[in-house]
Amino acid sequence: MESLFRSVTGANPNPSDYEDIEFWSNPERDGWLTKQGEYIKTWRRRWFILKQGKLLWFKNPSSVTYAAVPRGVVSVAECLTVKGAEDVINKPFAFELSTRRDTMFFIADTEKEKEEWINSIGRSIVQHSRSVTDSEVVDYDSRP
Repeated sequence: MESLFRSVTGANPNPSDYEDIEFWSNPERDGWLTKQGEYIKTWRRRWFILKQGKLLWFKNPSSVTYAAVPRGVVSVAECLTVKGAEDVINKPFAFELSTRRDTMFFIADTEKEKEEWINSIGRSIVQHSRSVTDSEVVDYDSRP
């Protein structure tokens, strides 16, 4: 059902979202998470990979190959927050990832894994978010 839905709606990620990332080797973090669907709000267990500022997900680890197409991709540079969400969705080990457009919910298998995912994604957000360069800093004290 999900693959039919994805093919009808065009919900596959744009190849430009992940084409320069060798997601099949040496991820910064990978593992199982349960994710709430974007359109059909069911919970599905997926294999996630965090690499080079992208959070990608696949049906399972054996489907992660050179020729694989991720089931979804989120650029962490677009993310505003990553934080625990047990109280929001009333599920243990839950966390949320928020962008300007939407909020995605995930469930880890343990509290330790939840904290590790939050920390890994948080570090990636900081590394890949646009920072102010020296040329953009205005020194108001030196103006005439």
